[in-house]
Amino acid sequence: MTAIEHSSYPYAAEQAAPPSPNGDGNGGRRTELAAFLRNRRARISPQDVGLPPGLRRRTPGLRREEVAQLAGIGVTWYTWLEQGRPIHASLQVLDAIARTLRLDHAELEHLYRLADVPTAPTDEAVVTVAPRLQEILDSLDPLPAALINSRFDLLASNQAHEDLLWEWHSMPCENRNMLWCCFVQPDARTRFLNFDEEAPYMVGMLRAAYGQHLNEPAWVTFIERLRALSPEFAALWARHEVASPESRVKHHLHPTAGLLRLRSTSLAVADMPEARISVSTPADEETRQHLPLIRRRRPSQARAAAGHSSR
Repeated sequence: MTAIEHSSYPYAAEQAAPPSPNGDGNGGRRTELAAFLRNRRARISPQDVGLPPGLRRRTPGLRREEVAQLAGIGVTWYTWLEQGRPIHASLQVLDAIARTLRLDHAELEHLYRLADVPTAPTDEAVVTVAPRLQEILDSLDPLPAALINSRFDLLASNQAHEDLLWEWHSMPCENRNMLWCCFVQPDARTRFLNFDEEAPYMVGMLRAAYGQHLNEPAWVTFIERLRALSPEFAALWARHEVASPESRVKHHLHPTAGLLRLRSTSLAVADMPEARISVSTPADEETRQHLPLIRRRRPSQARAAAGHSSR
C-alpha cells in the first residue's frame, strides 16, 4: 500500500513535511477530530466500499490505508490526521474523506468545525440592501419578489415571497440560498415540483457567474460544499453548461394555495450588476385566483380579528 503515498495522488502535496507533534493551541479540537475520524472509520466495512473482507482484521471497519486509498490521499498524512497532529486539511481533502466515510450532512458540518474550516462564506462583506430596493420589493406585493445575487443568495424579499416559501423548511433557513435549499434540503424539493427541469438551468446560471469569481474562497467553498453534499449538483456542475437569465415557469406546491404555476422574471439592478430582482407572476388564471391564498395571518391581524369577533 505504500504506492498510495506517491506524489501522483491528488492531495499528496498536503503531506510534504512531517508536522511537529507539539500543539498549536487547538489541541482539544484536533483530539476530537481524531476520535471522530476513528469512530466513523470503524463503522464502514470493507464490503460497504467494494473491498474484500480480508483476514486477521484486529479492529472493525476500514484500515487507515484503505481510507487513504479510497479518498486519494497519502497514508502518512491521513495517519497524522487521526493522531491529532497539527496539520491543515483543505476543504477538498475533507470532502474526499467525508465521501469515503459516508458522512451525512450533520456529520460533514461537524467535520468542518473540528478541522477549523469555515462552513459558510466568511470572506465577503455583508451586503447592505438599500432601503429604496426594499421599497421596490414591497411595492410589488402581492406579487412575490426577491433580490437575488449571481450565487443565488437571497438578499432581500417582500412579504409575499416569504409567504410563498415559508414552509420550504422544517427549521429556519440559515444559508438563505436558493440552490442550497433545493439541492440539500429535502423539504424544499417537495415544494418545488419541477425542480428537476429547472436544476440544469440554475446550475448553468451559477457556472456562468463563477467565471467572474474564479479562486474566490467564498465561491469555491460554496461550490465544493454543494458538490460534497449533493451528487445531483456535482453531476450537473461537471457538465460545464452555462445559461443566462430568462423567464421561466416554476411549479410551487403551497400547503394552502395548492399548485401554483408562477412565471419568474428577472429585472436588472443598476448599481448591483450581479444582483437581480426576481418577480413571480401567475402563469395561468387558476394560479391568479389561488395566489391570495398563500398569505399568512400576521399577529396584528389575528389580534384585530379577535377584537372584532368579541364585539
